[in-house]
Amino acid sequence: MTILYKVHQNLYVNLTNKCPCACTFCLRQTRDTMGESDSLWLKREPTLEEIIADFDHFNMKEFKEVVFCGFGEPTERLDVLLKVAQYVKDTYRMPVRINTNGLSDLIHKKKTAPLLQGLVDTVSISLNTPDPKRYQELVRSRFGEVSYQAMLDFARDCTKYVPHVVLTTVDTTLTKEEEAQCAKICEDLGVTYRIREWEG
Repeated sequence: MTILYKVHQNLYVNLTNKCPCACTFCLRQTRDTMGESDSLWLKREPTLEEIIADFDHFNMKEFKEVVFCGFGEPTERLDVLLKVAQYVKDTYRMPVRINTNGLSDLIHKKKTAPLLQGLVDTVSISLNTPDPKRYQELVRSRFGEVSYQAMLDFARDCTKYVPHVVLTTVDTTLTKEEEAQCAKICEDLGVTYRIREWEG
C-alpha cells in the first residue's frame, strides 16, 4: 500500500481515496500511479502511526517539500493531515504543501483555514475555470453549485493563515481570455495564479 511516494524532488502523502468530487479530468480515471509509486489505490486508509513510520523509509534530505496529494482529497482526513504536518515540522523542519480542491469547509461544515496556521506553508487549490456553472460541470461536486464560491472563500481565508496560496488551472483547458479572467479572480483574492502543465 503506497502511503508516501516521490514526485520529482518532493515527497507526497497519500492519505485517502475519498473525494467529494468526480472531476471529468481526474487522472485516477486513467492511471493507477503517479511519480515513483506503486498503485495509489489504498486497501484502507493508513493510520497516523503507519504514515509517520513510513517516513523512515526515505532520506528526507533529498526532498524540498512534503506535499499532501494522492488519489483523493487530502482534507477529507484533515485531523490526520494536521498531525502529520506537525510531525514533519517538528522532525524535519521542511516546507509543507496541500494540493486540494478547496472544499474543506463544506466537507467539515466549518471554517478550516485557521487550522493550517503554522503547519502549512503552501495551499494549492484547483480553480479550473472562471465560470461557476462550468466549474460544477467539470468537478461534479456532491455539494452542488455552492462549491465554486466555497472554494474561493476558502482561498481568501487561507491568505490570513498560510504564507503561500495558489490557485491553478491547466494550460490546455482554457482560452487566453479565460486565463485572464482567472488571473483577475486571483488578484482580487490576493493569491498567486499558476497555469499548470497537463499531466495526462
